[in-house]
Amino acid sequence: MNLASKRVIKSLLKKNKIYPSKQLGQTFLIDKKVTKKVIKTAELRSENVVLEIGPGPGVLTQEIAKRVKKVIAVEKDRKIVEILKEQLKAFENVKIIQGDILRLNFLPLLAGFKNYKVIANLPFYITAPAIRIFLESKTPPKEMVLIVQKEVAQRICAEPPKMNLLAVSVQFYSKPKIIGYISKKSFWPTPKVDSAIIKVIPRASVHNTISFRKQFFKIVKTGFSHPRKQLANNLLNGLALSLLNGVKLNKGQINSWLEKNNIQPTQRAEALTIKGWIKLTKTAKII
Repeated sequence: MNLASKRVIKSLLKKNKIYPSKQLGQTFLIDKKVTKKVIKTAELRSENVVLEIGPGPGVLTQEIAKRVKKVIAVEKDRKIVEILKEQLKAFENVKIIQGDILRLNFLPLLAGFKNYKVIANLPFYITAPAIRIFLESKTPPKEMVLIVQKEVAQRICAEPPKMNLLAVSVQFYSKPKIIGYISKKSFWPTPKVDSAIIKVIPRASVHNTISFRKQFFKIVKTGFSHPRKQLANNLLNGLALSLLNGVKLNKGQINSWLEKNNIQPTQRAEALTIKGWIKLTKTAKII
């Protein structure tokens, strides 16, 4: 059955007395060209294991299953799960899990599988936390191919001088790239905005320890606390009592710390690179 069809999906939902949930941000892919582009971007091989988030009726799932060793599809909506099971019953390599990816302990599902990939059509409200969950995992995926809102994709992939907290949060762990844009007409119900396909490839990092991450994001969040203000002023106000065990830092010390890392105190957080934030974190204890 061609699931990438508005008529087919509406018929399936009507048959099962299901209505798309605005609360869950449900919009279903109905464009074959987009499906093909996602599959091509994921570069699927017969030995691959794919974790799919939010499969819906299975538009992407059935195409993934034809190409890989195993698909683990995690769907939050219990009613949609029943449709998914029916549509994919011919595929023995598909395991369907009903659950919330933000709460689910997904690592046991992947036990024994190395270098898994993630494919997802993510609702706006879970985009950032879902990405962070996987990138901070003890076993991050080999790569992630995601459909997200266009504006969110642009924010994730931003570069100086247009960085933002989301961009730093994702790029600290990975290299994201926009593959292409998708018209809102490629989904049903039609969302208010266009979307994009992004590819996120986790990077190996010697700095990815819990203590370093905690210090790193404390500094970054403080730096972006007032995005239009100078970096030195944000750090002075936000870190005055945190970096030196309660000893208040003065502006001269903050400026010296920045200048030692080749960062101008007058610049804004949005102009700083990931390497710049890492340097600040590494030298925070020796101000």
